[in-house]
Amino acid sequence: MTWTTPADLKTQVQRLWDRGLLLAALAGGEPLFPRRLVLKGPTSRELSERFPEVRDWIARISAASGPYRIEWRTVNHRVLGVNEIPAQIWIDSLEDAFRLIGRRREAERFAALLALTGESRPELTVWQARRPHRALELAEEWPRLLAVVTWCLNHLRPAVYLRQIDLPGVHTKFIEGHKAVLAELLDLVLPEEAIDGAYGGASGFCRRYGFLDKPSRVRFRVLDPAVRLLRTEGDHDITLTERSFASLDPSFSTVFITENEINFLAFPDVPGGMVLFGAGYGFDNLAGADWLHQKKIHYWGDIDTHGFAILNQLRGLFPHARSFLMDQQTLLVHRSLWGMEPQQEMADLARLNDEERDLYDQLRCHHWGDRVRLEQERIGFDFLLDCLGCVFKTS
Repeated sequence: MTWTTPADLKTQVQRLWDRGLLLAALAGGEPLFPRRLVLKGPTSRELSERFPEVRDWIARISAASGPYRIEWRTVNHRVLGVNEIPAQIWIDSLEDAFRLIGRRREAERFAALLALTGESRPELTVWQARRPHRALELAEEWPRLLAVVTWCLNHLRPAVYLRQIDLPGVHTKFIEGHKAVLAELLDLVLPEEAIDGAYGGASGFCRRYGFLDKPSRVRFRVLDPAVRLLRTEGDHDITLTERSFASLDPSFSTVFITENEINFLAFPDVPGGMVLFGAGYGFDNLAGADWLHQKKIHYWGDIDTHGFAILNQLRGLFPHARSFLMDQQTLLVHRSLWGMEPQQEMADLARLNDEERDLYDQLRCHHWGDRVRLEQERIGFDFLLDCLGCVFKTS
């Protein structure tokens, strides 16, 4: 039997809930009611041939009414006589819709959130209408979110750390954990001049709204035993803020960048050399170091598609950077140590040279097998020394 059941009627209204339309209507969204539901009932033939089933169907539909209203039609049948059959079913109001699907409590809670927002920041009711289910999820935190938004409105581009916001119940972890929703709210209420559109996402939250950001850091080692940046003896493993790093005026001629910490720590001595510990995608912490443009830069990453994508990104800042140990010979010599790249980068990389592009294309086209990769830490140390010795005088 394909006739509409009470469960089918409830499902139709539940879909409106799932799409957020019912709660949005509470916030002044599109009017939904009165609304006719889809109803499929028995045909005249079915009325004759399956009358007991039809009678049971009518009883079930009628028994479940209350939240919905039934309009009846009269059917004159030559055998069965005059019968009343449901013709249309209507939901007349939001209240009836919430009752039908058992969502009255959530609706009342959402209405309370709307009232609170209307008293404090009425411009944010637009956001609640657009994302009602998310607003309900944040019901417990909503008063604190409103407090943070109001504070930001009263302190445009405050140039303080998030920890310095002094509001009851609001701490750094609260703001850190709600950056995404706070960004949506702040974009709605802050004046345009208070938002730096160059930054976005969780990592750009502070700069977008004028807070002090935790400074990025650069970690490096001095590879030339004859150079001492510090008075202490031994290995110089140094970490500086990006601003301090940018202010250096080092005599080094060559800079290596490697992504693996053990490679970074074990990198051998190179006259006039230093090695930086990379951070995968993203080189913003190096962008302010203008002196790097006057140095030879060698990037050592994994021989896989993402390694070349990172190299391509680095060349966006330092076009003269060269790849190091990221060639076909190195790959093939270490065949027994190959692994599999979980997910490949497939975009065209415009900043690779011809040799690098050929190898990158071979990797993404599975020339040697499925998603072949050679992680940099698998390259033998003696092989590294030999390659350095071909170019540099190593100790």
